[in-house]
Amino acid sequence: MSLRDWPIKQKLTAMLLLISGLVLLLTSAAFVTYEIVTVRQGTLKDLATLARVIAANSTASLAFANEADAREILSALRAEPHVVAAALYDGNGRQFSRYPADLPREALPATPDRDGYRFEGGYVIVFEPVAEAGNPRLGTLYLQSDMKAVSRTVRLSAAIAGGVMLVALVAAGLLATMLQGRISQPILALADTAAAVSARQDYAARAPKFGADELGALTDAFNQMLDRIAEQRRAVSESREQLQHYAGELEQRVAERTRELEERNEALRRNAAELLAANAELDAFAYSVSHDLRAPLRSIDGFSQVLLEDYAARLDDAGRDSLHRVRAASQRMGMLIDDLLKLARVTRAELHAGIVDLSAMAQDVATELQRSAPERRVEFVIAPGITARGDVRLLRVVLDNLLGNSWKYTAKQPRPRIEFSGHAENGEPVYAVRDNGAGFDMKYVDKLFGVFQRLHAAVDFEGTGVGLATVRRIITRHGGRVWAVGAVDQGATFYFTL
Repeated sequence: MSLRDWPIKQKLTAMLLLISGLVLLLTSAAFVTYEIVTVRQGTLKDLATLARVIAANSTASLAFANEADAREILSALRAEPHVVAAALYDGNGRQFSRYPADLPREALPATPDRDGYRFEGGYVIVFEPVAEAGNPRLGTLYLQSDMKAVSRTVRLSAAIAGGVMLVALVAAGLLATMLQGRISQPILALADTAAAVSARQDYAARAPKFGADELGALTDAFNQMLDRIAEQRRAVSESREQLQHYAGELEQRVAERTRELEERNEALRRNAAELLAANAELDAFAYSVSHDLRAPLRSIDGFSQVLLEDYAARLDDAGRDSLHRVRAASQRMGMLIDDLLKLARVTRAELHAGIVDLSAMAQDVATELQRSAPERRVEFVIAPGITARGDVRLLRVVLDNLLGNSWKYTAKQPRPRIEFSGHAENGEPVYAVRDNGAGFDMKYVDKLFGVFQRLHAAVDFEGTGVGLATVRRIITRHGGRVWAVGAVDQGATFYFTL
């Protein structure tokens, strides 16, 4: 089990013991360190004092080269059990006497080193000068002392520190066991209450409060949360009952609406059958218009042309003018029939939506218009890269009619200009055909898109008044709208969306 999974009691106890142990360890380490430093300094001090005494007593021996006297002086070191070796060196650095007497000469330094004290290999080494005040140096005293006193002190201090730590940790453990309950008890009470709520779904349970500290505030917040949850459960229960009631009513309404929809679907099926029949009749009518009415019109136009060609000499000017008028009227009626048939086909044609390059399509229409009347010089300005989603055939009819209108109504302008562009309006693409032609009076704008509605006389500008009606039906089938803005002799702009 990892530390994260320990019970909170064990965590608190372990935390208190860890803190206490760390404090005791640092304190004991400081105590032992202090003892070691103190003993080392005391050892050095005692050994330095001893060295100075022995050196002072050895001056006469070295001055008079009395080896027996020197040995006697060094033998006094038996009273200091920690001194394991000693030697006197004369002024030339020659070993003069040593202690103990049976110590091999090789165990001591061959010549004295620099004066002073140092720790080396577990021993304290001393080189003390032997000299009288005001006289030249007579020699050097060498002492070597072991570190047993320091070792004993370290062991004793460590034993004392260990015992204190053991007793203190036992006491800290007992205190931690007693005191951790003041912290863990409120938390355990919260955990027990939460477990009870989770297991039994009993939101009436409440956690006991043990104090006004942060845990007390947490207990209050937890109990308040249980209050809100209980209220929400009551509200959800009431809402569920209402929903069940509404569901019953909804099922009843759905059943009623289903019956109504079935009846309406049946009516729609009947209407669809009637519409198919009407479309069939419309197709028959269109065929009759295109075949039965065209034959008489062709006869009228043909015989009028024969009269003009074969009997023109027998007719006066009034007669010839009348025949010209008859031919123009028959041809105009033929155009009207063609436009009506186009309008009917637009209404019934099936839509095949796709991405359409309106810029390229407008350029094709402009090229065809320019080719139809090469003597006219019209400036076409077509914005590049304009695309839309729609039926390519029907959108071609839209641009044919709108650009054709602009071509027609700029015929009397000395510098005609026709533009096709697109822009965004309220996040919606808007397409526009603009010209500087004859324009129109805005008070008649509602008549622009009606069948056979014309705002200019036929003698001024040719046309049947069906083209813009065709445009509006195509745009409507694409789910868009079309409108126009203009002024007399200042041009017009036709806008549409898809």
